[in-house]
Amino acid sequence: MNNYSKKIQGLNLQLKKRGVEDPLQDVVKKALERPKIFKDRQVMRSDYVPGTLPHRSDHIRRLGEILSPALRFSRASNVFIYGKTGTGKTAVVKYVFNRFREVAELEGLPLYFSYINCRIAGTEYRVLAELCESIGVKVPFTGLSKAEVFNRFRNSLREKNIILVASLDEIDVLVKNYGDNLLYELTRVNESFETGGLNIVGVSNDLHFKESLDPRVLSSLSEEELVFHPYTALELVDILMERAAMAFYPGTVSEEVIRLCAALAAQEHGDARRAIDLLRVAAEIAERSGASIVEEKHVRLAQNMIERGRVFEALSTLPLHSKLVLTTLYLLARNDLNNPTSGILYETYREVCSLIGMEPLSDRRVSMLISELDMLGVLRSEVVSMGRYGRTRRITLMTPIDEIQQVLESDDLLKTLINHRPTAVIKNRSS
Repeated sequence: MNNYSKKIQGLNLQLKKRGVEDPLQDVVKKALERPKIFKDRQVMRSDYVPGTLPHRSDHIRRLGEILSPALRFSRASNVFIYGKTGTGKTAVVKYVFNRFREVAELEGLPLYFSYINCRIAGTEYRVLAELCESIGVKVPFTGLSKAEVFNRFRNSLREKNIILVASLDEIDVLVKNYGDNLLYELTRVNESFETGGLNIVGVSNDLHFKESLDPRVLSSLSEEELVFHPYTALELVDILMERAAMAFYPGTVSEEVIRLCAALAAQEHGDARRAIDLLRVAAEIAERSGASIVEEKHVRLAQNMIERGRVFEALSTLPLHSKLVLTTLYLLARNDLNNPTSGILYETYREVCSLIGMEPLSDRRVSMLISELDMLGVLRSEVVSMGRYGRTRRITLMTPIDEIQQVLESDDLLKTLINHRPTAVIKNRSS
């Protein structure tokens, strides 16, 4: 028995003498006794950048060639990278940045690299603040105007005479929420510089994102382009085999399990992130259950858990009024008014908006939001005939009501609405 086990046993004896039962006793005991599957959990994290990236050597080389002038202290072309989620875009960018950073440090070059996830940063102010911090300029969390932060960033670039290569990952999220003015200003920041300046690597999961950009922004941002194709099932097997060799003890994860994870992820448009998450969660389920190896049943359980998690993430990140439409459908369904018409839905949506002091959108705009939610598979909208009353749309909620409730409970504003009983429900009951 190791020292830690002795301490736990001593603690349990003390609790027993006091007549107190430790609810974690079995949990701790299993944690100490269960067979180990994971050798290094870090390897299976989504932000882990491996030493090699199977089937992305050409993309690494191409991005390296585009950015290589920076190693001679010359500004490189801006580059725009796009492809679906889990195709290796972020990993390739971080890999090239890490490699170039090592060279810059060895050569003593005034060359800096910054990776910013625009979805996580959230606002234009935070993106600018992170750009400032990457070159050593401190910016308060709030309190300054965006123009002031931008000026500090631009002036510092000029005064320090450095080159900053900045990756703006998920830039489409920022542009959809705030427009492309910031992106336009950043692509023009070098116009007054003789040396040094900013290089932008834009990254987007949205294949149609470029269509929403101002032509002036597009011409500057997309000087060079890289397209990432989805991984095939065989390519995903290679990726998982390499990760599994580093992450798990020998003999705990079979090739059959890896091929199953790869096949399931390949059905989701070749998403490597999903394949890695699926294998990681399956191994965690196996380890928690006390199993010594990962089996197919653990993968199936992991698939169900991840699906629920993805639904939660997708619904949690919806724009506010899309969430309000979803809240409206939840309240109607919770009170047994299922499959409402678009008219009842809009009437109740306006009621929900008034409860939290929000200005409701127009009927037409809400109709567009319904169509967007339909495309996401959250609901189903179909036109039905009402006889002499004409035609209308009937809305069917396709997402389990308990999953929607979890989303609402996680939102401080919307959770106040959970127990509301809509007027439409009261009218329906009394008629």
